[in-house]
Amino acid sequence: MRLQLRHRTEYRYGAPITHNVNELRLTPPNTRFQTCESSIIAVLPACKLTHYDDLHANRVHHFEIPEPHQRLVIDSRAVISTRCKVDFNHLPYGFGHDELDKCKHLEECHPFLQDSRYVERNPDIWRAALDLKGFSEDVFQTAYQIMEHIFIHFEYDSGATNVSTHASDVLDLKRGVCQDFAHAMIALCRSIHIPARYVSGYFFDATRDHHLRGSEASHGWAEIYIEGPGWIGFDPTNNKVVDETYIVLARGRDYHDVAPVTGVFLGSGASELLVDVQVTRLPDRALGDVTQAPTPSQRESAGINQSREGSSTARLTPGPQ
Repeated sequence: MRLQLRHRTEYRYGAPITHNVNELRLTPPNTRFQTCESSIIAVLPACKLTHYDDLHANRVHHFEIPEPHQRLVIDSRAVISTRCKVDFNHLPYGFGHDELDKCKHLEECHPFLQDSRYVERNPDIWRAALDLKGFSEDVFQTAYQIMEHIFIHFEYDSGATNVSTHASDVLDLKRGVCQDFAHAMIALCRSIHIPARYVSGYFFDATRDHHLRGSEASHGWAEIYIEGPGWIGFDPTNNKVVDETYIVLARGRDYHDVAPVTGVFLGSGASELLVDVQVTRLPDRALGDVTQAPTPSQRESAGINQSREGSSTARLTPGPQ
């Protein structure tokens, strides 16, 4: 599936701010199941972007705006080709809970079995996970049961939490948005030794009535490790196993590792945030078309940021919906 992404963010500040320093994690990576055909960013006030890859192989872009300004615009556009990893006619059953011990010794799994900033294992979460596991001895089946439980029993409520809400609080509240539901699923899975990591990105709502939640903003979901196919995505916000309608931007232990924008600025006063996200489907390429590798300038991308009002130095952390 070929998808076109546009993500425009505008900040209007009540008073001039200075020394606006940001890091972005919004470049769609190239993988076996996703190809970024083109990606470009425009920032106003104009500035230079530099980039590096972090410890989770996410592309990070950095920019600084030292001069006073009362408006910041980040306009990101990309074209991505996606392929479905899961064969829905032959779901990846067959990896048992009795085989999970080997994951502790795998480098790609070890970080995603540990506690992290927004996810921790405790006796209450462990008991809840065992109840949801029930008699299942299959890792895919257990993960699906956990996802389904969150979808059915948790209320989607954008006002109940914030970007710093902990997974244990979400499990108590049973309310939140996609970030919270992903953290809850990750906590439950890790507590019973299933490697689980956080994914940020977007998805295209291909349903007839466009009823899926989170399609008009950045989105978050969980990936579970299963021997053989590897990492499989589960979206507890929509009760979906991730397919070709999803665009991956970054992966990490939890939201802290993949926040679309983090940074600081100097200033005070109120600010207004305007965000417009559009994901549309493009016609598939005709046979014989050749996909050109994007140039470095085409590979720039951007995200959204959110300031804490009334602070002389505000931390910028976006929240998926």
